[in-house]
Amino acid sequence: MRKNQNFALPTITNSTYAGEAASGFIAASLLSAKTLDNGYVTIMPNVKYKSVIQKIDVDTIVKDASCDFTTSGSVSISERILEPEELQVNLQLCKSNFIQSWEAISLGYSAFNEIPKSFTDYLVSYVGGKVAEKTEQTIWAGVTSNQGEFNGFQTLASASIAASTGVISAKSGSVVISGSITSANVLDKLNSIVDTIPDTVYGKEDLLIYVPTNVVKAYQQALAGGAQGANGFNNQLNVGEKPLNFNGIELVHCPGLSASKVFAAQKSNLFFGTGLLSDYNQVKVLDMADLDGSDNFRIIMRYSGGVQLGVLSDVVYYGAY
Repeated sequence: MRKNQNFALPTITNSTYAGEAASGFIAASLLSAKTLDNGYVTIMPNVKYKSVIQKIDVDTIVKDASCDFTTSGSVSISERILEPEELQVNLQLCKSNFIQSWEAISLGYSAFNEIPKSFTDYLVSYVGGKVAEKTEQTIWAGVTSNQGEFNGFQTLASASIAASTGVISAKSGSVVISGSITSANVLDKLNSIVDTIPDTVYGKEDLLIYVPTNVVKAYQQALAGGAQGANGFNNQLNVGEKPLNFNGIELVHCPGLSASKVFAAQKSNLFFGTGLLSDYNQVKVLDMADLDGSDNFRIIMRYSGGVQLGVLSDVVYYGAY
C-alpha cells in the first residue's frame, strides 16, 4: 500500500552560528570546492589576519672536510604573505520555492549523502553549494577588485611573470607558448609544460598538473581517438574513462581554472588560507514572517579565504600572455 505524507509549511527557526559553531557549515561550503575537497593544495585554517609562509633554500652545503668549522654554502629564507579576505553572503529567498525539493529529500528521494534534518539545514546546504562553486572559481581565477573575490593563483602567477619575480611560463625552446588547447595539440602542450618543470621539482611525490575542464576533455579525446600517436589508448577507443596521467605525472581536474590555463606545481607549494574556526565565521538564518509578514527568509554568511604561491620559481604556468 502506498503511503502519502503531507508536509505543512515549515517554520524556519531563526538560528545563529558563530565562531567554532559556524565552522561546520563554513567548512562544508568551502571544502566542497573540488580543489580543496580533494586536497590538491595545502590548506591553512585558523588564519585570522595573515600568515607568513617561509621557504628555506640551501646551496652548496657539502664541502671537503677540515679540522676547522667553516661555514659551507648559503641559506636563504623567502617569505610570502597569505592574507585571507573577509567575504559575506547576504541572500533573500522565498521559502515556497524550496518546499517541494525539501519534501522530496526528506522522503528519501535524493542523491544527498545525508538527508537534511530540518528545512533550515536544507537552506544552508543549498546556499553552501553555491558558496563552494564560487570558492572554486575564485581560488584559481579570482581578482580581488571583483566583488566577493580574492586574487587567485592565475592572477598571482601572471603578476609574477609580468614582474619577472619567479613563476615560470611554459616554453617550447626559448619561445613562450600559449593559446587554446584542443584534442589536436593537447599532448604537445603538455609535453612543453613538463619540459619546463624545473629539475629540482620534477619527480617530487606531490607534483601535479592542474588542468581545467576543457583540457580534461581534450586529453580524453586525444587518447580515445588516437590523436598524435596516442594509439587510441591501447586501441580501446570507447572503453571507459582514460587515466588522467601524463608521463607519470597526475593530471587533476580543477573546474575553477579558466579554459586553456594549466599549472604544474607541488601541492605543498600552493596554499589556501581561511579562518574556519575563527570568531569571524558566522551563519544566520532569519525567517522574515514575524518581522515583515513576508514569505521570505534571509541567509547571512561571513567567512574568509585567500591563496598564495610559495616558491615562485618552482611553479610553471601555461596561459595567454
